[in-house]
Amino acid sequence: MLRFIRATSDRDIAAAKKVRTLVFVDEQDVDPTIEHDQWDATAIHIVGYFNDQPIAAARIRKINQQGKIQRVAIIKEARQQGYGKAVMRFVETVLQDLDLDEAILNAQTHALKFYQDLGYQQASEPFYEAGIEHVKMIKKLNR
Repeated sequence: MLRFIRATSDRDIAAAKKVRTLVFVDEQDVDPTIEHDQWDATAIHIVGYFNDQPIAAARIRKINQQGKIQRVAIIKEARQQGYGKAVMRFVETVLQDLDLDEAILNAQTHALKFYQDLGYQQASEPFYEAGIEHVKMIKKLNR
């Protein structure tokens, strides 16, 4: 059974960080000090469990009336099964619950179509973050 939660306990936050480490540090060679940065202390963490195993993660930062979505990750074994779209729908629900007007994110360029299919629009030229090519994307939230 698939479920997503706002991670508030140490256990759930650790599960979200474990997913991020597997995807970004182990797979993509992102420096752990970049992946787990100063914003982790104040961000809203999301974790997705499938049969009580952590498979997905994301984090949200509120910046003015925007929700900045970061660190969206699905473990390798769980990809291509719709969990990415499911975590994004959950994240957008959290943003709407926070009464935010807009979602922003920096998407890795290989995931550009994934985010476009969810209604995000490219808002920048490509740039590098943690040595990986990204583009800024924006979506107006329906409230």
